[in-house]
Amino acid sequence: MAVIPLVRPTLTLLERTYLPQIASGLKTTLKHIFSPNVTLEYPEQRPAIPPGYRGVPTLVMDPNGREKCVSCQLCEFVCPPKAIRITPGEIPADAPTGHVEKAPQAFDIDMLRCIYCGLCQEVCPEEAIFLQNQYSMSGYTRAEMVNHKDRLYELGGTLPDSHHKWDKKLAAEKSGPAH
Repeated sequence: MAVIPLVRPTLTLLERTYLPQIASGLKTTLKHIFSPNVTLEYPEQRPAIPPGYRGVPTLVMDPNGREKCVSCQLCEFVCPPKAIRITPGEIPADAPTGHVEKAPQAFDIDMLRCIYCGLCQEVCPEEAIFLQNQYSMSGYTRAEMVNHKDRLYELGGTLPDSHHKWDKKLAAEKSGPAH
């Protein structure tokens, strides 16, 4: 094995005192002191959310305050990490929304498993699940990170709906069968 001698350059007196390196560091520091601040104070200031951002999945209601979800369970089946769990339930016939076949008895989304892919929103035929712009979810326990049906509706709220599907179906049922 050959040994290659390393020739080190000789330093000048100024270089041995490290003054050029200290001056270079101070120059960088002074440049940043007088430049505008780019850091956001996070809880008070939030960054702009780009269009098409996929945030927390939530459930939404129609403009009349009714559940849009009919427990078809497509979002549960299409979810890659299996973060969504739906327990379908029957609606009593005497309820105002009795003409709807099903509604979720329980609807849970485990936010620790959710990968924010947006497939649940794309597959929903009733447009009942939407990805909101919220991006900061935190909790102290695993149970706090599971959003139940009431929390999902609280986060989602009510979205304007141009379909008014249940109003049309209810009006058709009240008028009776067509002869």
